[in-house]
Amino acid sequence: MLKVISIWNLDHYFGDGSLRKQVLFNINLEIRAGEIVILTGPSGSGKTTLLNLVGGLRSPQSGSLRVLGQELCGAGAERLVQARRRNGYIFQGHNLHGSLTALQNVKMGIELHQYIELEEIQTRAVQILEQVGLGNRLHYYPDQLSGGQKQRVAIARALVSYPQVVLADEPTAALDSQSGRDVVNLMQKLANEQDCTILMVTHDYRILDIADRIVQMEDGKLVNSNLAAV
Repeated sequence: MLKVISIWNLDHYFGDGSLRKQVLFNINLEIRAGEIVILTGPSGSGKTTLLNLVGGLRSPQSGSLRVLGQELCGAGAERLVQARRRNGYIFQGHNLHGSLTALQNVKMGIELHQYIELEEIQTRAVQILEQVGLGNRLHYYPDQLSGGQKQRVAIARALVSYPQVVLADEPTAALDSQSGRDVVNLMQKLANEQDCTILMVTHDYRILDIADRIVQMEDGKLVNSNLAAV
């Protein structure tokens, strides 16, 4: 099966000179197309750093990190921008623009794709908000939405461009138990419908069952990458 994410002998550092500190150590990980993989471990273990590297938010420094066949290690700004346009990113704090409606926030997730006509952008944004149960909240602003509804808008924004890879950083951290379960079930459903791969960072043991595989990190190292979901 196609390897969507391939990571080999990856090291990463923060800082320079005497302040330089290694934060990732010899990471080796492959994720197949359509797989849902959860990355778990203690705070400070390197999970979000690894997710950010996979997402093209910064360039890996040593080793190899290929996403959808594109090498990101040592990548310059332009290649990182191209990489970011090929995935959907769901942030812990939803990161919605407070001055934009739900519909406008979702449209931002697709407007950078210049090959898509404006009419198609509008149609897709409305359709996916309807899919996440917010068809009656299109013109609501974030401060008019609940925490779960805001995260649903964030999911819609990440998936509206039909990405092959979805990256999620603690998407249920600010939600109660039921809202968190609703959000991850929705992610799983839409990802299956769109045939995309999910890599999710979480401390939430209540949602581990959606994963095909659980990857554990500790002190910047993978300590187990082959655990089956419970």
